[in-house]
Amino acid sequence: MTRQRFGSVWDAISDTPQEAENMKARAILMRAINTRLDEFDWSQNSAAANLGLTQPRVSDLRRGKVGKFSLDALMEIAKKVGLVVELKISVAERCDLRR
Repeated sequence: MTRQRFGSVWDAISDTPQEAENMKARAILMRAINTRLDEFDWSQNSAAANLGLTQPRVSDLRRGKVGKFSLDALMEIAKKVGLVVELKISVAERCDLRR
């Protein structure tokens, strides 16, 4: 049996490299949002009211259920908790599209 090594858990469980990158971005954003929620010390009901979400949705957010949130939804929540998201774009080390 050969052991595979992956750069992250998202690389291991995603079907494509694009999906893995999307999941990584969502996880990073979700952690930042949860850090802000910790700073506010809101209950889930208070967070729901302040963010315009339902309490079960806040529960999913607090539990890190990345698959239940789109990148767009997390960007909107980030904005509501006062986060500014900056995007960094760089060329990949390996790109299979070059000919």
